[in-house]
Amino acid sequence: MDGNSLNITAERILKLKEIFPEVFTEERIDFKRLRDALGEYINFQKENYELSWAGKSSSKADIQKQTTSTLIPQRDNSINFDNTESIFIEGENLEALRILQKSYFGKVKMIYIDPPYNTGNDSFVYPDNFNESSSEYKKRAGFSNEDGFLETENLWQKNTIDGGRFHSAWLSMMYPRLFLARNLLSENGVIFISIDDNEQANLRLLLSEIFGEENFLVQIIWKKRSTPPNDKIIGTNHDYILAYAKNVSKCELNLKQRTEEQLGRYQNPDNHPKGKWTSGDLMANVKGGRFTASLHYPIINPNTGEEHYPSNNGNWRFNKEKIQLLLNNNEIYFGDNGKGRPKLKRFFNDVKDGVTYPSIWDFVPLNSEGTAEIEDYLGNMNIFDTPKPSGLIKELIRLGAGADDIVLDFFGGSCTTAQSVLELNESENTNRKFILVQLAETISENTKAYKNGYANIAEIGRTRIKKVIERLNLTSSKSHGFKSFKVDKSNFNIWRSDIKGKDAILDQLKLFLKSEKPGSTQENMLVELLLKAGKPLTTVIDKIDSDSGTIYCLTDYKICICLDMFNVKIRDKIYDLKPSQVIILNGLFDSDEALSNTKLEFEEVGIKLSLI
Repeated sequence: MDGNSLNITAERILKLKEIFPEVFTEERIDFKRLRDALGEYINFQKENYELSWAGKSSSKADIQKQTTSTLIPQRDNSINFDNTESIFIEGENLEALRILQKSYFGKVKMIYIDPPYNTGNDSFVYPDNFNESSSEYKKRAGFSNEDGFLETENLWQKNTIDGGRFHSAWLSMMYPRLFLARNLLSENGVIFISIDDNEQANLRLLLSEIFGEENFLVQIIWKKRSTPPNDKIIGTNHDYILAYAKNVSKCELNLKQRTEEQLGRYQNPDNHPKGKWTSGDLMANVKGGRFTASLHYPIINPNTGEEHYPSNNGNWRFNKEKIQLLLNNNEIYFGDNGKGRPKLKRFFNDVKDGVTYPSIWDFVPLNSEGTAEIEDYLGNMNIFDTPKPSGLIKELIRLGAGADDIVLDFFGGSCTTAQSVLELNESENTNRKFILVQLAETISENTKAYKNGYANIAEIGRTRIKKVIERLNLTSSKSHGFKSFKVDKSNFNIWRSDIKGKDAILDQLKLFLKSEKPGSTQENMLVELLLKAGKPLTTVIDKIDSDSGTIYCLTDYKICICLDMFNVKIRDKIYDLKPSQVIILNGLFDSDEALSNTKLEFEEVGIKLSLI
């Protein structure tokens, strides 16, 4: 099996080949043929409308990088590990997004992130030192000298305004993450991103480049403070939430639930058989030359005989036949006394399940409630400047995710998104799942959080999730637990193509007498194989134990995995299970001959053998 994460370039080439097979020559793209195929849509101009910054090429290169890293399960930091479908990942989010590419490609319905706002005090960039050594560069770029694993905990530093590339550094950080995140969205999915005026303009352009300008949905203005700060010339009391669809033609968003006040407008004073109703306008919009002469006629009040024409030389919404039908069915309202102008009865049973969301959000909690929620669960942290209130995130989830969807947040922070999903599941009887990613960013010793015993941000977020679940008191439910994982090195030996010299190569060959590293547990290897095989972390794994060894079966027994032993009895049992693929550790075969014979035997019965 390929031990790497998804090859983004290869995937895009495959898609291009599906659309333009004629532009390929011996598996290479012939750009002359591609130009001919696209014709007038090729742009040959040297200057184009685009967002550019120092380091953009490098950030694009970050997208193409693959990783051999994996996720290690942390059962002690989980609740209801074997049954829950929600996931918390401790680790660097770019690396985590790479790891998730195969298993969650196109499976996430909604993404919400609250990234660094780039205020000058945010820690998110790598050191920009052009005098660093080759080994330092490899580590910074994501390749340690050991086996390719990305160690990041101590590589982050503040992006200060006087750093020289203030906006460029932020854009370079965001670009690959947003690109990989888009891959995880389903075709009908949506992404919401909180931001303020520091980078709002740049983020909008960046998202338009990655998602396509046509997939822009809305720029929500969220009122985050009741009063503006008084230390500014103009006090800002709002943030933005940018929303983009993966594919606007397939995007599925929900309506806003009606308030009690809105529901109270529907009454049934005349005991109409269709039920509750409220009055609505019968006039049509005639602006822009929409006046229709045939729709300008009198409606006669059956109670008084009075004729009522459309006001302001306008016209009614319906023709005479439709109006007469409404009159016959008592679906036109002439006021409480029956003598007023005609209005349409809008019946509750005929209207949509909710109302359209507005772009100004002043109906959700303020930022102060976010701070209060953290204090309620964890005490005074004195570490999160502007934690979002769960009421805001819940409303975004109601808008963007269905009852059984996955919600991803790869800037997990204090884990408000997890709380929001869990509490919505409880209050609405839904089964939404969350995937949260948070770096184990070290906490300063002068903070109250550190003095309260917390070592890093990931630990704080994970603790909050646990306390929310405990308070809900439903830890046995699928929708109320979470699996905890940590980004870590592969459980398997990785061939180092950069190592030169006979002795070094011989040392590597000795390592590969066994493909797994010393100390690798079967559970850890299983999780890695799930990810490398493109299966979700929630995949059910059945364990078949016998005196001859153990067989792990997944995806309705279509894949069998052998990690401790392989022999004739296990082979025969696999024949009985009839999987489409078998994954076996290379070291379980005594010889090359045994491996070759097994491969041929499986091929004869239509089973693919994969070695790791």
